Amino acid sequence: MKRKTIWMVVSLLILTAVLVSACSGGSKKTPIKVGSKDFTEQFIIGEMYALVLEDAGFDVERKLNLGGTPVAQAAMESGEIDLYPEYTGTGLLTVLKLPVNSDREAVYQSVYDGYLEKYNFVWLNPSPMNNTQAIAMKRDKAEQMGIVTMSDMAAKASELVMVGPPEFQEREDGLPGIKAVYGDFTLKEYKSVDPGLRYQALVEDQADITVAFGTDGEISAYDLVLLQDDKNMFPPYQVAPVVRKEIIDAFPEVETVLNTLSALLTDGVMQELNYEVSGKQREPSEVAREFLVQAGLIK
Repeated sequence: MKRKTIWMVVSLLILTAVLVSACSGGSKKTPIKVGSKDFTEQFIIGEMYALVLEDAGFDVERKLNLGGTPVAQAAMESGEIDLYPEYTGTGLLTVLKLPVNSDREAVYQSVYDGYLEKYNFVWLNPSPMNNTQAIAMKRDKAEQMGIVTMSDMAAKASELVMVGPPEFQEREDGLPGIKAVYGDFTLKEYKSVDPGLRYQALVEDQADITVAFGTDGEISAYDLVLLQDDKNMFPPYQVAPVVRKEIIDAFPEVETVLNTLSALLTDGVMQELNYEVSGKQREPSEVAREFLVQAGLIK
């Protein structure tokens, strides 16, 4: 009887160890909650994250189109989502509120360390793409005026009409920041418009230069040029998956799957994908799936 009792106890301990081990490793049937912010590029990349994880055998719950950075950050902190695409410059300035820095590696290391220490979130590998703020011009206009760099733009500012969102006139990384770095120039005019109307105004010659972002689809679609930030005023905005650390601990494969995707997202790729949605009015999920199939990342 005593021997039987000992065997029962040993069996119970072994079963418990097996269950604990299984739980600690996680189950692919535990849904991974993928979020995104509320604009075209985020819809596409968030959907890509969901699709490659599903292809790897994970159950995925989509929580896309959450809102701006504060909403997405709060969703991560509360556990409403497990991961989403974020930009290094946004993490540095908006979330961690650290000083502006134009060095890509230094910015990434700052957000990696800061998020891990403060929130227990992990930044996976950043993509080559850089959705930084920029100034765009029509190619023929830039060549005609001999404008290649933002220094050139500042020197000829009195001849230029700029179009952009109202807040660009006030933001630290908007006109005030540009003037602090490139000189206190005066534009011929600044036209405040809804962000969605910037490129229309430029293409229709209602403005000479526009506020842009490095991966806007209209840049390639309209053959625009981005002025070189020759004094490195704008911080880098490389996109990367930000993941709750407990997810990485439970499912190490998530890191490999998402890093493989991130390596393919260049400026050119994102410009084209964004324009498929913003310019051609296609569904982000359709565009995301088509790219992943062509890239061989999903079946």
